Amino acid sequence: MASKQQAVDQSTARPVIAKVEPPAAIAGGEFHIRGQNLASGGRPNVRFGNKNAHLVVAGDSYIIARVPESAEVGELVVSTEKGESHVHETHLGIQIADSLHPVANPAIDSEGNVYSTFSGSRGQKSPVSIYKIDTNYSSKPFVTDLMNPTGLAFDRDGLLYVSSRYDGIVYQITPTGNMSVFVEGMGVATGIAFDRDENLYVGDRSGTIFKISKSRQIYVFATLEPSIAAYHLAFGPEDYLYVTGPTTSSFDSVYRISKAGEVETFYRGIGRPQGLAFDAEGRLYVAGSLHGRRGVVRVDKSRNPEQFLSGPGIVGMAFTPSRGLVLATHNALFRVDVGIAGRSLP
Repeated sequence: MASKQQAVDQSTARPVIAKVEPPAAIAGGEFHIRGQNLASGGRPNVRFGNKNAHLVVAGDSYIIARVPESAEVGELVVSTEKGESHVHETHLGIQIADSLHPVANPAIDSEGNVYSTFSGSRGQKSPVSIYKIDTNYSSKPFVTDLMNPTGLAFDRDGLLYVSSRYDGIVYQITPTGNMSVFVEGMGVATGIAFDRDENLYVGDRSGTIFKISKSRQIYVFATLEPSIAAYHLAFGPEDYLYVTGPTTSSFDSVYRISKAGEVETFYRGIGRPQGLAFDAEGRLYVAGSLHGRRGVVRVDKSRNPEQFLSGPGIVGMAFTPSRGLVLATHNALFRVDVGIAGRSLP
């Protein structure tokens, strides 16, 4: 008798969401929804606000829902003929700029303005090299006449530095957009980052990490395996330098380099890891894939990984002063209000 009653209850029950992973996504990303009665009475419908998602998998206890291009509201609801689930809050990214070509992290100044590149293919000259996107998401040309801009980083004085993988030069740019050569001879210069002593580190993707002092003296800091694309650099806790350099493998490493230049593998198992960022708690965020799921992988201080955000084509990211996360894809920028503070400048 009890089993018959349970069967009746099950057939008339509304969908129940038990868990949604990961917590955030951008358009084209996928949420994995687990629960009960998710497809009772027929194929379910998943909405973000009033926008319907494409269902990759639709079962009674498990759904994979792809975020549509038009979705901007993270309120996720599963509905069937039996009713609707409760609202589950997710973090959805909104597009703040397009017609770009970033190949690494964007950079964000102290006022929250975002800087990103139109890098182009090697040797391609673009009308605008770096764009500035203000807090109202208005995009304006910031730097022109710079070939293949790649890595971006701010120093403590608010000067922007940009590497060129075309000529091996790192340029220094004032807040008004005036550009000058800071250092040259950096090989195929890609990722850049400052340490707490204001030394600048530059990744030559052919295998060298250079260290440039404030007086512009150049040292070879460490050597790594060459990368087919770029080195991406970020400083983390204890002033260790973290580096990714994607290869053709789907099981790449994040390296950690001590102040003495000693290289170790911090974590291995991310597919095509690219841009890096740290939050205020010392957790590492990496653009790449985990177990075949593309987006942003978060690795805690115990080196445990999880997918934090789902989305295609992400090459880099940066935290905003207002606890948001700006993501760079191959041609656009997205902002996700994740409520997480980024690590402050060293």
